[in-house]
Amino acid sequence: MTSGRLDLASAGFAGGERYERARPGYPADAIAALCTACEIGLGRRVLDLAAGTGKLTRHLVAQGADVIAVEPVAGMREQLASTMPGVSVVHGTAELLPVDDATIDVVTVGQAFHWFDGPAALREIHRALVPGGAIGLVWNVMDRRVRWVERLQELIHRHRGPNPWYAGHVWRAAFSPGAGFTTLEHRAFANAQTVDIDGLIDRVASVSFIATLPDEVCLEVTAEIRQIVAEELSDQVQFAIPYVTDVFWSHRGG
Repeated sequence: MTSGRLDLASAGFAGGERYERARPGYPADAIAALCTACEIGLGRRVLDLAAGTGKLTRHLVAQGADVIAVEPVAGMREQLASTMPGVSVVHGTAELLPVDDATIDVVTVGQAFHWFDGPAALREIHRALVPGGAIGLVWNVMDRRVRWVERLQELIHRHRGPNPWYAGHVWRAAFSPGAGFTTLEHRAFANAQTVDIDGLIDRVASVSFIATLPDEVCLEVTAEIRQIVAEELSDQVQFAIPYVTDVFWSHRGG
């Protein structure tokens, strides 16, 4: 992650509590696919990169893996350490991993690879992985095929500015033929997060570039969210945010 992007992330994700509370988890079938593809299991050395508050980390630990959680933002690390006291939580970035050469079996990244300097991160990940080791990437992405979600996403991205974006897929260019990894493979899974109007507002506020908006703009965003819900979901007190959970994986070459 470049210093500019790290500054954006540090400002937008300064406190881990909202992120932990507002963001969805990962569905069991997506986790199973990730673990099968990357051979995550008992005793495997897994580095969970940009681990955040541990939403992916906890699934890796549940598989019996020996997990190191690497996270550059202090508020996220504190939240992760408080909820998973037995896990090794360390400061680090994708471009400067705090591990020795060829010591890691699997590197996982949840919701974050698009924040990285992709080529630099893959060079570091290649260095850290054993030959044949795997990298697994996971994202929960709101399903914009649903009309009200599309309206919500248009509102969110109106304020995105220079922040990186997963769905633009610019990040995939890092996995070029010369990067030392096999071709990315992909599977997609349905996911859903049940919320009420306050939960939806909290979810939108957990987006880094929304969290850093001036107070008066945040109030405008909140008012527009309420308008979308009133117009599209007026008969529902609780409703499901539909997601697609994208799982990608690749393996280190020799």
